[in-house]
Parts: sequence; C-alpha cells; structure tokens
Amino acid sequence: MKKKYLALSIPTGIGLDIGGYAGDFGHIAREFSKHFKLILNPNAVNGGILSAINDEMLYTEGFALDNFLMGKINLQPVNIPNKIGVIFDCAIPKDILNIHINTLNALKIVEGYDILPYMLTSEPVGIDFSINKHSKVSTGSIKNPKTLLETAKKLIDLGAQALAVICFFKDYDEFDDLNYINAQGVDPIGGVEAIISHLLVKEFGIMSAHSPAFSKLEISDKIEDKKVASELISSTYLPCVIRGLNRAPKIIKNDISDENIISYKDICGFVVPEKALGSPAVLACVKNNIPIYTVDNKTPLNIGFKELKIDVKMHFDDYFSLLNYLRENQ
Repeated sequence: MKKKYLALSIPTGIGLDIGGYAGDFGHIAREFSKHFKLILNPNAVNGGILSAINDEMLYTEGFALDNFLMGKINLQPVNIPNKIGVIFDCAIPKDILNIHINTLNALKIVEGYDILPYMLTSEPVGIDFSINKHSKVSTGSIKNPKTLLETAKKLIDLGAQALAVICFFKDYDEFDDLNYINAQGVDPIGGVEAIISHLLVKEFGIMSAHSPAFSKLEISDKIEDKKVASELISSTYLPCVIRGLNRAPKIIKNDISDENIISYKDICGFVVPEKALGSPAVLACVKNNIPIYTVDNKTPLNIGFKELKIDVKMHFDDYFSLLNYLRENQ
C-alpha cells in the first residue's frame, strides 16, 4: 500500500522535552517514517555529526512548512541530489573555519555530496541570541542580513539549489544556569537559527538550513544525558545540515499539474506538541481542514487548543500511542 504523507513539527528553541536537544527526536521520526512519508522541519532530525534523515522524509525548513500548509507553495521531491551552496560568516575564527572546511571536504569525498565551492560573507553577519524572560524560549536577531542575502544570491547564480549557512555565535557560557547540557533547559540559539533560515527561504524560495560556529570546539569526555550526547561528540553541526539538504524538496509555486508535486491537500494530518499551537502552520491546518494531532511534549510555552479555542483531531500522551492510532485508522 502506498504511504500517505504526514506533516510533523518539532519547533526549535522552545525547550521541548522531546526534540529540544541534539537530535533526540530522530529515532521517533524514523519510526513514523516506516509507515508514512514525512514532511518535517530540520530540527526533527538534525543531530550534529549525526542525522536521522532518510528517503521517507522531506526536509522542509520551518517557514516553507508554514507556507506549504497554508497552500501558498507546493513541494516536489527530488530524484537527483541538490547542488548545495555553503555560506560561512566571515567572523568565524580561522581555526574554526578550517575545521568546517575539512568537514565539507570529508562529506564530499565520503558521501559524494554535490557541494559548490564555499563563500565567505563580505562582512560579519552579527548574530545575537538570548532567552526571552517572559516566554522562556530562545530568540535573537541578525545585525547585517544584507551580507547574508548578497552571498546567497552569488551562490544561487552559480547553480545552488539549497543553502547551508554557518554563522558565528558567541559561546554558551552565560547560559550555563539553564542546564541545557543536562537536558533540562532551552537551546538558546534555536530561535535565531530559525530567523536565519526563514530569511533565506522567504527571499529566494529554496530550502535552507543553519549550523552554528563557536569560538572553540570541544569534544566532551563526560557522560551526560543521552538527549545531548550527539552534541557532545560533534566537532561541527554541519554534517546533519548537508545530509538534510542533499535531497530536500524543491519549493514550487502555483503548479500542481505534475503528479510528483505535493500540495497541502495530500496531507493526512499534522502532528505538533500540545502547547505549541501558536504557529502559522497550525492556523493553516484549521483553515484548510487538515487534521491536527497533538502530543504531550513539555515546553515553557502554553499555547494550546483551549487557549486558542480551536479543535484538534485527537490528543495523545506520547508519540508512539499516536503512531499506533494512525497505523490503525489511516
């Protein structure tokens, strides 16, 4: 039987108990992909040097996912791997940049990815990130978006079909009290990472994903919570981004004549954490009558169906209960 398409969101930077760390939702995504074709955001499968992505998943940036469910765009799976453009923030220290360049070269030679020669921005991008004192989720800003856009345009002119972006971030030190490394806090950079990728997808209409670069890279020799284990062994976060973008779908506007093009009408449901229903994707599903399935997945947010006064198809205590239900009823 042909698999149905299921959309699934693990929002970044909102401190989710499952999916708020280093690829810790990946094994669940893989279980769902045994029974459904998944349209999901990068945060659901990214895990530093590891990735849970497989051929049953469409790696769809968050802004693109919102617009897809709104019906503003469609998605086309690719048979030929994407030509990937890579942007490095010129503020990245030379030694850290060299590690990332070695990583790119390794991905080319081992995996055979089609990666264009990388480009440095002409000016520092200027990334700020913080934790919102009221919502307790991560946020941030880009001081110089123009330099990102200019560099992206040059790569697209050279044939880039997807974009990996690596910006320089100040270190986590001031966020130690959040206990993120012990899987009990909010990823402080997730919010601004989403802002970066949204900017590029909105401007150019191709899939983009971000990987951070810090002033130092350390492999930990301490045994920590398994939710952050992938982060502790990762010298860079670039491999998961490249793997995802390799076969990320193309964004198609106003054309559903091709049978290989997917529209929101092909989606049998949308899976989202119970208290993270404030996104455009959720509101689009309400408008377009796409069934919404919520799962208990703790977050500092408190934007549920009761607060929004919307109906959801069903609520589940965990993702595997939902999967069993969908298997039996789809």
